[in-house]
Amino acid sequence: MFTEHYEQIEAEVRKAFLGQDLVLSAVLVAMLARGHVLIEGVPGVGKTLLVRVLGRVLGSHFRRIQFTPDLMPSDVTGSTTYNTRTDSFEFKHGPVFTHLLLADEVNRAPAKTQSSMLEAMQERSVTIDGTTHPLPNPFFVLATQNPIESAGTYALPEAQLDRFLFKLNIEHPPQDVEAALLRSVRDGFDAADLEAIALRQVVSTDTLIAMQTFAQTIHIDDKIIDYITTLVGHTRRHRSIQIGASPRAAIALLQTARVEAAIQGRAFVTPDDVKMHGPNVLRHRLILQPDAEIEGVTTDEVIASVLKETPVPGMGSTGGGVEPRAPSRRSSIPPPQRTSPVTPEIERVRPSAPPPSAPARSASMPEGSGPSRPASLAGFDDPERSGGQS
Repeated sequence: MFTEHYEQIEAEVRKAFLGQDLVLSAVLVAMLARGHVLIEGVPGVGKTLLVRVLGRVLGSHFRRIQFTPDLMPSDVTGSTTYNTRTDSFEFKHGPVFTHLLLADEVNRAPAKTQSSMLEAMQERSVTIDGTTHPLPNPFFVLATQNPIESAGTYALPEAQLDRFLFKLNIEHPPQDVEAALLRSVRDGFDAADLEAIALRQVVSTDTLIAMQTFAQTIHIDDKIIDYITTLVGHTRRHRSIQIGASPRAAIALLQTARVEAAIQGRAFVTPDDVKMHGPNVLRHRLILQPDAEIEGVTTDEVIASVLKETPVPGMGSTGGGVEPRAPSRRSSIPPPQRTSPVTPEIERVRPSAPPPSAPARSASMPEGSGPSRPASLAGFDDPERSGGQS
């Protein structure tokens, strides 16, 4: 059932989010791996639309924070205020208390505001005045930054970058995709009116959590563990890299490989599952040597070199390349029999270890609203209790 649910989500989102299939696939993998995504791209390529559509399709609550130089940490996390009617202090929840959070242009806020996201992204909680408030489950941050402007921006520190599971580069769509987008607009598509597209909620938050849990049961052989540690260790010794990937990067490779294997319908991980999302995991975690930057070497080129030079277990001496997985495995997804949101049980397959030498197989809704308000977020929609902009 895991693959079927994934394909239904992907197909439904693609009704509104056109021409960025690899970005969509990576975002869904990161979400199922319980990670956060940093998207770097020019304005107008659909970053905000993607999160709004995901909120509708997944039945999740969505909030947006527009990061600006005058944004304060309390505008993100919330704050404690004195209520004169009850003669007591009350905590007003900030917009971070949601399922899907869009941190738009996150590099426009100063360091003190950026740091307010660190605890939320890592521990999935917010501590105010000594009291820790847990965030809803699931919790997913999609942050964006504009690569073409430097005035009025503050570079994200490495400690915060390391908390993003993926960094994705989103480019302008190809001409044929852009032509298809224009035809859809000509025929009445309006990104501000998702109601007109009649998007369906294909899963619930409970189903999404069950999918995340199921991915953790995928078997990983010790040789794959050794491959991941060798790959990460190679980044720390590479001639063009000054600072290599952290142990958190190794965990990210492991978790995303499990999700990729589950999507492919396998109960075990292959080396290609690890390499599939290697660039997205490592892109923002490596610091190049100054001479490499002067020579024009890019991080993606170095990652490709590391993946190629790292021996693959049971596959010979070198890793070679891996083609990106096709965004969709079906030409069409039949609609479900019931229109109301349901929580189907995730089918559990007892994982079995593969042979040690087994070869790898190739591999907008109004802001602050959602299709349904989960009980865990009850009261957070009240403007008097939001404690921040959305």
